Amino acid sequence: MTAAISVENLTVRYGEVTALSDVSFKVTPATITGLLGMNGSGKSTLYASVMGLVKPAAGRVRIFGTSNGAARGSNAVAYVPQSESVDWNFPVSVRDVVLMGRYGRMGFSRRPRRADHDAVDAALERVGLTDLASRSIGALSGGQRKRAFVARGIAQDARLLLLDEPFAGVDTGSEATITVLLRELRAEGRTILLSTHDLGGVPELCDDVILLHRHVLFQGPPHEALTPDRLALAFGVRS
Repeated sequence: MTAAISVENLTVRYGEVTALSDVSFKVTPATITGLLGMNGSGKSTLYASVMGLVKPAAGRVRIFGTSNGAARGSNAVAYVPQSESVDWNFPVSVRDVVLMGRYGRMGFSRRPRRADHDAVDAALERVGLTDLASRSIGALSGGQRKRAFVARGIAQDARLLLLDEPFAGVDTGSEATITVLLRELRAEGRTILLSTHDLGGVPELCDDVILLHRHVLFQGPPHEALTPDRLALAFGVRS
């Protein structure tokens, strides 16, 4: 089986700072993989590398057996960023944000067709935001904003979803909605890589766990990853 993500000996540097060193792992299709590590461990750099947004010093990334550029061009991968990286003052509606997920399928004209509107409507319904579609994205709560960006990935019809801290700053209702939705997407055959600090929810949600601290400390099932010694190693504290 071709891996959904295959990272081989990836090293990324920013000047004299090494953000990732010799990182290698594979993600199996139709699974949910948790990416765990403390702030500054390289998680965001890893996402940028998978998306092809930074140039590695060494190594390579393959998505479903192709380059990350080819995967982006075919809309095979979607990225749901952390809330902190978004300008919430930009005047755009929730529907427009979700419609952005369809841009790669519209051709050069960027004129939405009926299929695009239908995909947006279906995605909004799945995340429970149909009634808020015309509202400004900046007027939503943290949980609603996160659900809107998840809807953008669904509307894109991406086979691989990269979620950066999807549960950070969300209310209990949004967390439950996102959790159920991720399980449904996995059952539909989509692959999900998500970073999270919510360690308590990892065993019930994730099939696999990657512990990252500039390099891969461990990859395996949650019950083997979430041991005191391994968590101490990943989060820089003594067990």
